[in-house]
Order: sequence, then structure tokens, then C-alpha cells
Amino acid sequence: MLKRNKIKIKLNGKIIIVDKGIKLGTLIKKFKFPANKIAIEKNNLIIQKKKINQIALKSNDKIEIVHFIGGG
Repeated sequence: MLKRNKIKIKLNGKIIIVDKGIKLGTLIKKFKFPANKIAIEKNNLIIQKKKINQIALKSNDKIEIVHFIGGG
């Protein structure tokens, strides 16, 4: 059973527990994703990077973050 101040979300296919009301930008920083080299999807919708600090996550949200790697 979750504490009142925690929620479950799915991040890249794994269920994790985070603080209730956490912003998407905070989640990205917490998991050390390089903000300038990622694409973000929340519940099957692409999220603009300029809005990540405004979007609060809710229980059962599904977040997919793709990290781009350069090479040749």
C-alpha cells in the first residue's frame, strides 16, 4: 500500500514510485536524462520540452523517454 504522498507511474516500462505532484522536469533531472538529447512521451502524447516543468505527474501515468546518441 502506498503512502498518501506517493504515486505509481510507469517509466520506460518499469513501475516506479515517486512523490505525488512531482513535475516531469524533476523526474528527468532525478534520473539524469540529458534534457537536450531526449524525446518525451506522456500517456502516448509527445511533450514539448519547454513544458516539462509545468506538467505534474499523476498516478498511473505512462512516461517514455528516449535518449538520442550520436555516432557514425
